[in-house]
Amino acid sequence: MSHDSPEPTLAAANRRQLHERRRRTWYSLLLGNFTPRRRDPRRHNEAHFAAVDWHDRRWLFVASAILLFSALDAVLTLTLLQFGATEANPVMALLIGGNDLRFALCKLGMTAGGVVTLTLIARLKAFGRLPVSLILYAVLGLYSVLILYEGWLLLHLRSAH
Repeated sequence: MSHDSPEPTLAAANRRQLHERRRRTWYSLLLGNFTPRRRDPRRHNEAHFAAVDWHDRRWLFVASAILLFSALDAVLTLTLLQFGATEANPVMALLIGGNDLRFALCKLGMTAGGVVTLTLIARLKAFGRLPVSLILYAVLGLYSVLILYEGWLLLHLRSAH
């Protein structure tokens, strides 16, 4: 298309508006899960997260494992609190405040929000050089260590009672 071409006619503009796919966001998101079109960015230097609508299977595994570990962490934390332990994280300590369900929902909600965000931008680089995918792996590794530590604490607290 040249720069000298005339403006589109009214009929052409109306025809384009009838089938504007960008107006059907939820439909497009749902359909994109079953028929992905863009698995890689269109251009080599495209660096924003909206460049793809399909993510690698490994991110599903990592994201699911993080959420599972987060739920297990919530259960272990509440169990440890029953044995007299205290919550070390001041934000989570405020959320516990006697309402276990609120604590668990907030913890899982915050974790899920972070995991979804990191998964969406997993192909990008944080701070210009660190692949965000490594952050996902680091979170999974840290949760693994935390679960092992809480299991160890639970064993020692049970034997002390």
